Amino acid sequence: MSQSIQELVGFIYGPEKGESVVSTLLDRVERRVAMISAPPVRGEGRLPLNESDSFMITYGDQFRRQGRLPLECLKDFTEEKLSGFLSGIHILPFFPYTSDDGFSISDYEKVHPDWGSWEQVSGIGSSFKLMSDLVLNHCSVSHRWFKGFLEDDPRYRDFFISVAPDTDLSMIVRPRALPLLTPFETAAGIKHVWTTFSADQVDLNFACPDVLIEMIDIFLFHVQMGVQVIRLDAIAYLWKEIGHPGIHHPKTHAVVRLFRAIVDKYVPWVIILTETNVPHRENISYFGSGEDEAHMIYQFSLPPLTLDAFLREDAGHLRDWASTLPPVDGKTTYFNFLASHDGVGVTPAYGILRDDELSGLIRSVEERGGLVSYKAVKGGKVPYELNINYRDAVAGDQEAPKKIAAKFLAAQSLLLAMPGVPGIYVHSLIGSGNWTEGVRQTGMNRTINRQKLQLDEVLAELSAPSSLRALIFTGYTRMLKIRGERNAFHPASPFKVLKAEGPVFALLRGDIQRGRVLCLVNAGSRRAYWKVDPAAGFSGELTDCLGGQHFNGASEGIDLEPFQVLWLEPLSQP
Repeated sequence: MSQSIQELVGFIYGPEKGESVVSTLLDRVERRVAMISAPPVRGEGRLPLNESDSFMITYGDQFRRQGRLPLECLKDFTEEKLSGFLSGIHILPFFPYTSDDGFSISDYEKVHPDWGSWEQVSGIGSSFKLMSDLVLNHCSVSHRWFKGFLEDDPRYRDFFISVAPDTDLSMIVRPRALPLLTPFETAAGIKHVWTTFSADQVDLNFACPDVLIEMIDIFLFHVQMGVQVIRLDAIAYLWKEIGHPGIHHPKTHAVVRLFRAIVDKYVPWVIILTETNVPHRENISYFGSGEDEAHMIYQFSLPPLTLDAFLREDAGHLRDWASTLPPVDGKTTYFNFLASHDGVGVTPAYGILRDDELSGLIRSVEERGGLVSYKAVKGGKVPYELNINYRDAVAGDQEAPKKIAAKFLAAQSLLLAMPGVPGIYVHSLIGSGNWTEGVRQTGMNRTINRQKLQLDEVLAELSAPSSLRALIFTGYTRMLKIRGERNAFHPASPFKVLKAEGPVFALLRGDIQRGRVLCLVNAGSRRAYWKVDPAAGFSGELTDCLGGQHFNGASEGIDLEPFQVLWLEPLSQP
């Protein structure tokens, strides 16, 4: 019996109750693990990822084609266009659901019947590393567990959280400007149930051990079906206790550590990624000690700070923040992204951007066709998320295609250069813009960046060299290919933010053993000058591996054209 697992369960449920819980849990785990086969290629080191790893984030029904299931279309696209460029595919929830574009799940063990089956999902996983979501904070009101709760079935009576409506819940941190409690008619009378995100998404009660055991079994079932990276959705809100703010509870961290302990003991090729859209210091707490919680965390501050750098043409805040990042060591790393199925989180920029800068960011997004979502706080509501396609947020849509592509790709180069593993939203990869018609159709702000597309139309645009989609896709995949060939971009490779001014961001990746790449980006619309920082440690001739230009590393500085990106390496690497 794993002492680590026993201690964690004892902390969560108390030593007396924990003893029986851990026995039941380990019996369930071992029965499931007996059905799991390890993948033929596990990767290198403690964290089985390297410089060739990057993930495309997409919905399972992103592409449509006559006579093909959506998951078959996704497989067609990934194999035809992404092989050799990306190593992984994050398929957003592909299960039966009732709302929130998949995040209100009615069955964790089935694939949405209109999209395909586990055969198609596992098929994608046979060609790419497969990432999926474990939406463990809540489930749909249509889930059989909640139906049992409504029927007052003793098996499910404690699966959800009922609270008297007059209870003081003002201390609870809210991610949405919606009621926290939702009344439901049950066989035992009206009950007011905890619903953090919407009335259709009922929070699960992890104080009930059966909930935890069921969710761990589901986690391992997904591993059984070929998932190698599992994203713990909305994990920060998992444990509820009246009198506690309801976010980052010590027992939430203990649950993450329990998942990690099970992974380490039984399925060590699996990677845990936590999704915590919170200020930076709170976010990195999910690394735990560096060996006992998440393998990867989202870099939630990167999207708003990159957008700020390009809109104000000043990378100062981005430089200052990046300089504070804890080093990566091969045990943990960052999951870097700029765009996702959600919007650009504002909360991670609090305390970094000044109020006037944040207001300017919001104003610029609205001027470019974007929307703003709010969350409830004491005394009112505050901006929570900017809903806009990232291409339009950075580059607008009034310029010539080549100018839009250059500006957008300059921003995306930061995503690829930063320490960690890139996560690239499908609409960024293929150069989509705002889908304002979708917002009118659904009434949901987030729909602006969730358009589903006809695969053949997309492929035709990608085949037209002068189209905006082709310019962005070609530039993006070229950067991905070059990145994947350089050990300096390994997730465990050292990094150093170098001195720079104004719109210039300068980042050194690698070391003598791995090779070094000096990444320079001009986030401005005018020429910029980077005065060489001696800390770069280059003295000989440098070559831009993106464009082939040569530079003298001993010179005083380097001129950068508007929105230019340079990845410079010594002409001869060790």
